[in-house]
Amino acid sequence: MKTLDSVFKAFEEYLKHNTPKVSSFHPHYEAALWEMVLNGGKRFRPKLLLSIVASFKKESLQNAFAPALALEILHAYSLIHDDLPAMDNAPLRRGCETLHKKYDEVLAILAGDGLNTHAFYLIAKAQLKPKVKVKLIETLSFNGGIYGMVLGQALDCHFEHQTLPLEQLKIIHLNKTAKLIASALEMGAIIAQCDKKTRKNLYQLGLDLGLFFQIRDDVIDSTQSIQEAGKPTHNDSIKNSYVNLLGLEGARKSAKVLQDSITKQIKTLNKPAQKHLQALLNGYFNI
Repeated sequence: MKTLDSVFKAFEEYLKHNTPKVSSFHPHYEAALWEMVLNGGKRFRPKLLLSIVASFKKESLQNAFAPALALEILHAYSLIHDDLPAMDNAPLRRGCETLHKKYDEVLAILAGDGLNTHAFYLIAKAQLKPKVKVKLIETLSFNGGIYGMVLGQALDCHFEHQTLPLEQLKIIHLNKTAKLIASALEMGAIIAQCDKKTRKNLYQLGLDLGLFFQIRDDVIDSTQSIQEAGKPTHNDSIKNSYVNLLGLEGARKSAKVLQDSITKQIKTLNKPAQKHLQALLNGYFNI
């Protein structure tokens, strides 16, 4: 695997060939489990993880595929549940019908539950040292669970019809979006056995990156069509979003401040990490 693009292609093949066969007489269970994962997506979080491993310990790349897939399917579970009638009630995700629309709400809930738990099975079975696997499980469960993404979702849903101050909006999105992105960078650093300072710096970079992506997503919701975004847009009128609070131009200015901070932080990393992260992020910085 000579280039990062070839690593990403190899990961995509790994993903396609590591969707487990489940022996069941349920007519849709197995398809529903993997449909959201196989329907595409940017694979942004696993790409972040693999970029860090490639930058600091490229000989560990092959063994990083299982944790990268764990991260991707935990993210997919969160999307399935986010689209449910009790939350966003979305009919479309990644240009395809959401699971509760195509099948039913019960199967969508259970598919999300299954992906959530399977993520940690993948890490447990990874070809890595036990202490590395324990640290990966700790990081993913902390940032994706009750101290991170789940907390953010709970706050976001509870305060839908109330206008929150900017600081509380930031807390919601640090938890809902940013912590899982930060965990992608930290997990890459754990696999690459980076020192504590590098891991801490990468985690902070991930938090800023997550906030940037949330603001970017709010701007997309306000400015793009459903066909352009591949999901319902103009859907945040009752939600706390950066566009609703700051206006479109204010949100774009906030994104630019974060973008400048992210660029500066990347420049403190080693040369391979600078090259890999800049290449990965360049396409996202125009909003």
